Amino acid sequence: MSNFAPATFTRRLASLIYDSLVVIAFAMLTTVVFLLVVNGLISFDVLSLGEHEDVSALIQADPILYTVRTVLLIVVSVLFFAYFWTKSGQTIGMRAWRLKVQTPNGQLLTWPKAISRSLCALLGLGNLLVLVDFKKKRSLQDLLCGTEVIVLSKEENKKVYNSLD
Repeated sequence: MSNFAPATFTRRLASLIYDSLVVIAFAMLTTVVFLLVVNGLISFDVLSLGEHEDVSALIQADPILYTVRTVLLIVVSVLFFAYFWTKSGQTIGMRAWRLKVQTPNGQLLTWPKAISRSLCALLGLGNLLVLVDFKKKRSLQDLLCGTEVIVLSKEENKKVYNSLD
């Protein structure tokens, strides 16, 4: 266990709000690229609009295209969190709120653990468990993946940030 206090629900929520804005931007970019690819496939007569008004209507109506888009958006979101958790233990929002995710012995997460943790978070709903785990303030994803989220001091937060150079 670390010398730092476990992260409260409020800090986790604030961090998640920050990160959600970044994830939304990545989701929008992913959607634009996906629309361009589908438009390209239509241009090369691989796909057809058929009776659909536009590409968006085609994607909504076609189960395969709809599923591919959904999977892409999930993958982008999971990779966003996993990348930052494996690189420094902090996403952009976590850095702003001085939070860090790590293993109980203070190590950064491995890619498999980070991906699992992201999926187990259930779009952030896993953090609700922090409200009832009064002592250790663990979320569902912390319990399932053997991780902890701690609040860093200002000095430690700067060290983490400066170590990325």
